[in-house]
Parts: sequence; structure tokens; C-alpha cells
Amino acid sequence: MTIRNIVGFLATAAIFVVAILIGRVLWVHYMDEPWTRDGRVRADVINVAPDVSGYVVALPVHDNEFVKKGDLLMQIDPSHYQIAVEQAEATVAARKAELTMRLDDAKRRADMDSLVVSAESRENAAHTANAAQAQYEEALAALDAAQLNLSRTRVVAPVDGYVTNLNVFRGDYAIAGSPRLAMIDSHSFWVYGYFEETKLPHVKVGDAAEIKLMSGGVLQGHVESISRGIYDRDNPQSQELLADVNPTFNWVRLAQRVPVRIHIDRVPDGIMLAAGTTCTVVVKPG
Repeated sequence: MTIRNIVGFLATAAIFVVAILIGRVLWVHYMDEPWTRDGRVRADVINVAPDVSGYVVALPVHDNEFVKKGDLLMQIDPSHYQIAVEQAEATVAARKAELTMRLDDAKRRADMDSLVVSAESRENAAHTANAAQAQYEEALAALDAAQLNLSRTRVVAPVDGYVTNLNVFRGDYAIAGSPRLAMIDSHSFWVYGYFEETKLPHVKVGDAAEIKLMSGGVLQGHVESISRGIYDRDNPQSQELLADVNPTFNWVRLAQRVPVRIHIDRVPDGIMLAAGTTCTVVVKPG
């Protein structure tokens, strides 16, 4: 065997060994190391609904605008609720006057001699005064409710965040309890990484995580929690509440993906987060 043949054999063997090592490294990287391209940026979405019904007379915000907690989002027509407050105030005044009269009447009867006023009359006067006291307190409660409804005509931002998908306009009729706009809580962003079940043994709560956004930004975080259940499509529930087992079985079974919640430790300046965008999550065990 010539030197040329020996060199060629050694070079081929070296390339073969290097290819095996590279293949092994890539296999371990893709199959065992805890990382996934299937990551989603998530945030708390708050559906804002008015507590009272009425026409929208003011809408000082715009779509995708950032607002602070307590800022006015929309103003419901307060006319009817202002009238209700005035009516409740008048009822309170009437009940107060009646209560004063009943208390004075009960006091006079209590001071009279028993030969002039019977015990039954005294008791009736006292009971009437108690009833007037209850009616006065009921009127005060009605006034508080009317004032509360009036204050709720101002729909304010419950958190710091962004108004999104604004689909309400001045002149629209808002119904109490029906959501009219949505807000993204700016302090609530997190990431869901959907890891294959084969990689879960390498993921522990508290492990550091690197989040690579498709826009190019890189965030640092840590594993906050791991989901304990996903929906089993092969075993749904039948109408008789029995297990509807799929009779087929594929030889190739794909690993299921389990949600892992990643807490974002800090958002660097210049990086914009939007709920629903995709990212790559790399967990660093230990």
C-alpha cells in the first residue's frame, strides 16, 4: 500500500469520524436539549365593559394607544344617572323629615302620663319611629347606589396598557356588562414554550431561559411553571360520557407538546413585545 493510499484512507476515516461526531451532536441538540421554536409571547387581555348602559358621548382614546391606570376610556351619557341622584337626594330629605317627626312624636308620648296615653300608644309610636329610621337608611342606600351608577358612567382603564382592536365609536349604545374594548396589560407579558414531552425531563422550575424573538431581540427569563395536562384528541368523551377510544394506532407516534410558562425577567430598551408573536425558547438546565 502506497503512502498516497494510506493518506487517502486516513483522511476518509477522519471525515467519517467527524461526520459521526457532528451527527451525534446534532442528534443530541435536536432530540434531547430543552429548546423549542414553538414559543408564543402572551399577555393578559382585559375586556373592558361599562357597568351602566347608555350612549357613548366621549371617546378620548385611539386604537393601540398606551393609557395609564385610571385614564378615561369612554364616557357614558350621565344625564339619566344625574337625575336619579337628584331623585334619591329628594327621597332622603323626605325620609329624614318623616323620621324627625316620628321621633318627636314618640318622645312626646313617652313623656306623657300613663293616664293620658296608653302603653300601647307609646309602643306604636316607638315602632313607627323605628320603621321611619329603616326607611331613611334605605333611602341613603338608594342614594349611594345612584351616586355609584353616576360615577360608573366614566369608564376608566383598570391597568396600564394598550387599547387594542378598538371597535366602539361616539354615539354607540353601550350595554352594561357587555365588553366594548380590549386592553393589553403592559406589565403582564410572558412566554409559553411548547416543549416536546421527550425534552421535559430536562426542564425544571427555576431554570434560566433565553427567549429569541423572530424580530431579532433576545430576552432573558426563567421557567415559572410547567403545565400538568393537555387535551387528548385520541380519547374524547362520547355523548354517553364514555371514553371514545380511537381504534387506529400509528406506528410512528409524534411527541406531544406541553406548555411551559416562561417568566420574562427584563425587557431591554428598544424591544417591542406583542402578544401572539412567535419566538424560540432555550432552557439552560441547572
